[in-house]
Amino acid sequence: MRKHYSFLLFFLLLFCQAISGQAQDLSAVAGIVQAESGEPMPGATIFIRGTFIGTSTDRDGKFSLRADFSEGPVVLSVSFVGYESRDVTLSQPDNVVKVQLKINPTLTTEVIASASRVEEGILQAPVTVEKVTSQQVLRLPPPDVQVGLNQFKGIDVNSSSMLLNSLSTRGFNSAKSERLIQLTDYFDTQSPSLNVNAGNLTGLPELDIESIEIIHGPASALYGANAFNGVLLQNSKDAFINEGLTLRVRGGERSFFDGQLRYAQKIGDKFAFKITGAYLTADDWLAQNYSATSTQVERRNNAEGSTLGYEAVNRYGDVPFTVPANYPIADLRGKTLFMPGFDEKTLIGDDNKAKSLKIHPSLSYLLTSSIKMTVGVNYNRGTASYQSSSRYRFKDFGTNQYHGEIKGERWFVRGQSIQDYGNKSYDLNFLGAFIQTSPIATGGGTTYAQQYFNTYLTTYGGARQLGQTDAQAQVTAQNAASQFQLDPNSGTFRNLRSTIINDATPGRGARLNPSSLLNEGNAQYNFKLSETSDLIVGGAYRKFRLGSNGNLYSDNDGRIQNHEVGGYAQLTKKLFEERLRLALAGRIDDFKNFNPSFSPRASAVYSAGDKRQHNFRASYGRAFRSPTQLDQYINLDLGQVLLKGNVDNGYQGYSIITGQAIDVAALKLERLSTYEIGYKGALGEKVAVDVNYYRNYYNDFIGAQRFVGNADGSRPASVTSGRLLQVWTNADQEVRTQGAALGLNYAFAPFLNLAANYTLNIQDRSDVQDAEFQTYFNTPKHKYNIGANGTVLTHVSYAVNYRWAQGHEYGLPFAVGQLADYSSTDAYLGYNFTKLGAILQAGASNLFNATNIQVYGGPQIGRLVYVGLQLDVK
Repeated sequence: MRKHYSFLLFFLLLFCQAISGQAQDLSAVAGIVQAESGEPMPGATIFIRGTFIGTSTDRDGKFSLRADFSEGPVVLSVSFVGYESRDVTLSQPDNVVKVQLKINPTLTTEVIASASRVEEGILQAPVTVEKVTSQQVLRLPPPDVQVGLNQFKGIDVNSSSMLLNSLSTRGFNSAKSERLIQLTDYFDTQSPSLNVNAGNLTGLPELDIESIEIIHGPASALYGANAFNGVLLQNSKDAFINEGLTLRVRGGERSFFDGQLRYAQKIGDKFAFKITGAYLTADDWLAQNYSATSTQVERRNNAEGSTLGYEAVNRYGDVPFTVPANYPIADLRGKTLFMPGFDEKTLIGDDNKAKSLKIHPSLSYLLTSSIKMTVGVNYNRGTASYQSSSRYRFKDFGTNQYHGEIKGERWFVRGQSIQDYGNKSYDLNFLGAFIQTSPIATGGGTTYAQQYFNTYLTTYGGARQLGQTDAQAQVTAQNAASQFQLDPNSGTFRNLRSTIINDATPGRGARLNPSSLLNEGNAQYNFKLSETSDLIVGGAYRKFRLGSNGNLYSDNDGRIQNHEVGGYAQLTKKLFEERLRLALAGRIDDFKNFNPSFSPRASAVYSAGDKRQHNFRASYGRAFRSPTQLDQYINLDLGQVLLKGNVDNGYQGYSIITGQAIDVAALKLERLSTYEIGYKGALGEKVAVDVNYYRNYYNDFIGAQRFVGNADGSRPASVTSGRLLQVWTNADQEVRTQGAALGLNYAFAPFLNLAANYTLNIQDRSDVQDAEFQTYFNTPKHKYNIGANGTVLTHVSYAVNYRWAQGHEYGLPFAVGQLADYSSTDAYLGYNFTKLGAILQAGASNLFNATNIQVYGGPQIGRLVYVGLQLDVK
């Protein structure tokens, strides 16, 4: 905590120093913003260009602010979602400014800053990027705003529970978002211990989201490590601009309740503060897949329904026992018995509520009209299920994030410290297994599992002596042994469950208690070289301090230290009357455990048409992925397999397939090269098109490898004398993918906007020599969305979307299997009481309760219908 206080004190000193600065001579400016029809536009944004001074219009479309005319005319920049922005030049104070905006429902005039780290029109972006406005966020279905992003082309959402969702673009999806970085106001929101971007559990409450921008494909040239297959950026609302109180309450099926509050206020011309809070609870989605676990995960597994028992995907504590060679009946020798474990509902028990609590206060101060300082704290806590090497119940899992920024018109300096807390989180596989292997009697030596297997073997032997066949004896033995399973409704079970959940001792308890820190800082400056060329330079540093008390990392001797440092530059040049935009970017990053890496990106955008409405783009980029902290340092004994980090000297061991001696090299950075072409433009005033095609080439692909070895990396004396290990390493095989995406928007009329998109993703295995080489592409080959939205009779707004994705193989270390085709119909309906500042809302996600399993071994994401009320007081 001392580091956090020092961090905040630094910004406080800057703040106190700024108070002594001279006040500017400001004059009043006021007016009204209207649509072309003359209708007032509440919520329109007005900025004084070149400054951070601004405001928004009230319910009658009126605004007022104070401007400095001492250095010449003032330019007001006026904007509203769905309308073309306008600049208004004032040579002197004016209290009757009237601005009319022209509708642009295809959103082709939106401005973004993520693709090039400087502001530019979305049509001129050099790579594929999607922008979601605050109005669109309002219409996305609950409970997690990020789930609604799968309505847009090229974006895949993987839900492992109600509130823990992972995003990806262009393949290699997972439930832990390893290849896409997630930022809030450019601050990383990951859990330092698990490198998890936990959906929106650590993101912004929806009431404070100004926009969301998603970059498709590699972005390491500007964002560094792990901006590999994309970047998700949430932008919050400015306390200076969006003042007032907003409240929202929603409730619905599954005991769903969502309450949010945002209050922002200016104090004079220099200060502004805001506080945003959100609380959500509902009955969580629980996984219920009882198919046999793939032999890729449990090589000894039997077929589903086997009378020997079998390990089921969503059953935990299916303890195995291999019958020894000295067992008197040959038919059973060498076979593996499985004691049935417990399902997810039983083990989670009263922890079945999905929960999210966020409290985000911040304070902003204008050092000058064009230099703003902001400090804030993000407090996040949540309960959800996560899936990776196991299924985990994150209970009250959370982060504390302290952040600060000083920003000018052409530069910024940012810093943050984020710490995560496992709190009462636990591993379901550990919980089930340790219940089964607990002593039957206090102080006794016989466990429930031993009793089960002893009964099975004894009964089987007796049945064979009575003349039963092998198959008949297995049935008899299984029925007899099942009577000795622990009753989940018993007090003994409840006591064992509680004891194991609250015990973080490795090899005995299921509790996950990581508490790690990530400290980082970054800065950037934009040099104006000429009217047609710019150069941005920037740098970043981050340091991980990993802690788990030995139950996740090998950190018994203190926190593990790891760091990264990088610098980048981007040169932009405009030619041919600024119709051609060329950009060349490059970044060098250095690491504690890996060699330095260089990430270049080159792009060209040509704008054709009388309004430059047709934009053709091409780019080449190279990116890299740094192995996660878990890949580098994990030390977790799952019983049947020991997970180990791999950043030292690698491992020697034996193949579990051939038994031959093998060497497993230490980890290197994973690398990606991408070629992309695309077109984004407006066909008239009503149709917008965005299409792209890409090819990806992955080298040093990071994947899991299992083998027999020793924990210290040495080779055992024989294949039978070592442990089954799993480490992450790099494949020699190049991995290739390609794909395309097409998005169409047709603004037929204000009451009907049609949208459709299609995404194609293909993994090329034509040159793969090893048939067993697994990349876990985890991506539908074909996917599409069809939707409509609009405003009817001024007060009624609606949105409906149908999404379909083709079934595909999905794999994680926890489970591997085939997903069926999945789909969802989402709907929203709102009635706006304009004079009251209130919106009555109703909606549904997966309205028809269609098959919607996005993660193999994860839950069916079923229907959730809700009603709600939002109230704005300005």
